Amino acid sequence: MACALLSVFTTLGIVVALLQPTIEFFSSVGVGEFFTGQVWAPLFASAKFGVLPLVTATLVVTGVALAVCVPLGLGAAIYLSEYASRRARRILKPVLEVLAGIPTVVYGFFALTFVTPLLRDIWPFARPPDIFNALSAGLVMGVMILPTMASLAEDAMRAVPDSLRHGALALGSSRLQVSIRVVFPAAVSGIVAACVLAVSRAIGETMVVLIAAGGTPNLTLDPARTMQTMTAFIAAAGFGDQPTGSVGYKTIFAVGATLFVATFAINAISIRLVRRFRQAYE
Repeated sequence: MACALLSVFTTLGIVVALLQPTIEFFSSVGVGEFFTGQVWAPLFASAKFGVLPLVTATLVVTGVALAVCVPLGLGAAIYLSEYASRRARRILKPVLEVLAGIPTVVYGFFALTFVTPLLRDIWPFARPPDIFNALSAGLVMGVMILPTMASLAEDAMRAVPDSLRHGALALGSSRLQVSIRVVFPAAVSGIVAACVLAVSRAIGETMVVLIAAGGTPNLTLDPARTMQTMTAFIAAAGFGDQPTGSVGYKTIFAVGATLFVATFAINAISIRLVRRFRQAYE
């Protein structure tokens, strides 16, 4: 109980730490201006506080990461759960999970120094990607969160009783049909939870986007352009020289509160989805 309450009190402490500076920020900047403004320049002389460029960049990078992570993660999970031998599983799963132990700053430099030059070399359109771009950050982030997705989805699939597999095989189904039409639907609640955890990890990632995506808050949906996510702004502004108590300083808490609420909403939706699709087997 003490350990459980500690996590609750930690969350409440985060809310309390964000609440007062955020309220003070919105007493100086209108809520409408903050959430609908299209220019983010809080540290300029003529400050603009439209958070849409940061939110859009966060969604674009997260979308690219999920486009990499979800299909590859589910494919790896299906192979490890339904096709791999015990020996292959004992070798491949720890190797896959090693990716989760690589520092995120290494992923960021890998995206900047290897993936971005590669994209610029093979880019088929006239205008190549910017040196700092959301595409390379999203691609590398997708690889970074791949172990989380694959491991949790594989655990959910292996929790499906073998009797369902044996019944489907006895009716003449192929192994692929069993995997897609029997095991996957039976494990969908765990797979949804894995996807949501991957989304939360992607939205909250800092170092990859700070290094590879850039620090210019452009309002665009083109992932080949320079962008600044919410986490990247918090990290960059936190090391700046803003006076404590200034409006520019309080923007850190306002963006942090926005990120906290978005992550909380995603997790609340995931809990409802998991409860809706959960199936119990004896």
